[in-house]
Amino acid sequence: MASSHEILEVLEHGSFETVGLLPYSSNHAFLATACLDGVEVKAVYKPRRGERPLWDFPPGTLAAREFAAYLISEEGEWGVVPPTVLRTGAPMGEGSVQQFIDHDPNRHYFVLAEERPGDFPSLAAFDIVINNADRKAGHVIEDAAGRLWAVDHGLSFNLEDKLRTVIWEFAADPLGAELVEQLVALRDKLLDPGGLGGELGTLLSPEEAEATLHRTESLIDAGRFPVPDSEYRLPWPLV
Repeated sequence: MASSHEILEVLEHGSFETVGLLPYSSNHAFLATACLDGVEVKAVYKPRRGERPLWDFPPGTLAAREFAAYLISEEGEWGVVPPTVLRTGAPMGEGSVQQFIDHDPNRHYFVLAEERPGDFPSLAAFDIVINNADRKAGHVIEDAAGRLWAVDHGLSFNLEDKLRTVIWEFAADPLGAELVEQLVALRDKLLDPGGLGGELGTLLSPEEAEATLHRTESLIDAGRFPVPDSEYRLPWPLV
């Protein structure tokens, strides 16, 4: 089995071929294969050219938001977003390329949360940090080995509070010492203009990077999960 580093190399530098459009995607998302030195990786390719205009997100920025979510997942030690790169050498131009995770689509969040509820407070915190506006149940998946993954983060990092998620079971619950420690470590990285903070500012905007830092600090200061303030805090459709 290839390591995460090897998968990233294949996704960014390997030969690349699209297989077909993935169904049920509001933007163009292609199933693709990338191959390098005999290692083949199935991938989801989301070109900037395939992004439909949105009134509340700057045009042509969703691919960068996918990659930014991967960076936060890795630097914050969540490890829930599959290996993701921004790639220029692809059939429809620059876009995000993410390892495709084979999974059973019927085993989504609503099923998994019943079986393993203790695995999800951390993901709820991740969504708060990235300001995820579209955490549907189907965006939480499980691979054949039982590892949880979170996908589809193009609608994240907005300057305005856009959090919409199906994960509200932990509303008002304390974060717990381990999660607070994890968030403090991430905050310190976001404060580094020569590291994660600066990279986010380049990928997104300096203001969106600063807002990510502020959300992280606010969550640490609150010490507990937020409570939804309206019915508009749910995505649609839910799955």
